[in-house]
Parts: sequence; C-alpha cells; structure tokens
Amino acid sequence: MDETIWLVQTTLPGDMIEPIIGAWSTHFVDAGLTKCIQRTMITSIYEWENSIHNSKEWKIQMKVTNNNKDNLIKLIIDKHPYEIPQIISWKVETTADYARWIEE
Repeated sequence: MDETIWLVQTTLPGDMIEPIIGAWSTHFVDAGLTKCIQRTMITSIYEWENSIHNSKEWKIQMKVTNNNKDNLIKLIIDKHPYEIPQIISWKVETTADYARWIEE
C-alpha cells in the first residue's frame, strides 16, 4: 500500500435510533467532508463523574483526506450531543485507488 488517508472516529449515544444515526452521519457526506462512514453498535466501559458506566454506544468511523480532517472534526464537535465527545484520528495506509476515491 502506498497512499494514506485519515480515519476519524467518534461515538454517539446507544439510545439514538438508526434513522437518527443515519441522518447524523449523512450530514458529513452531504457536506463533502467524507466519502465513507461506517457505524456499528458497541459496548463502552468508562469513568464519568466519579462512577463507572457500561453503556451501549454507536461507533462512527469516517474516512477523510488530510485537507478535510480539521473541518470534519470542527463539524463533529458542533453537531455532537456529548459534553466531551470522543474524537480520535489516525493516519492509515490504503490502496492508491481507494485514496483517489476519498480525494475526489
């Protein structure tokens, strides 16, 4: 593999229903900031306000170019329901064809 793109990941409340998750995710594609979003239900264990929580959440993973990454993160923060959302990103290798598609 010889090309790189960014993965940006966040989580959303597990009680959000699929159509709402779909609309929330589609907003970022419609804005032209990402070409592909994957979403899946997960279980998260975390400490918040001095207690341990075990909650269902949606994991949202977006593929993005280096040029769009910062704008995507800003929009996620703006649209996110959590007080302190998890937003993590990392650079990944992919095929040249896939990277070109993400760049289009």
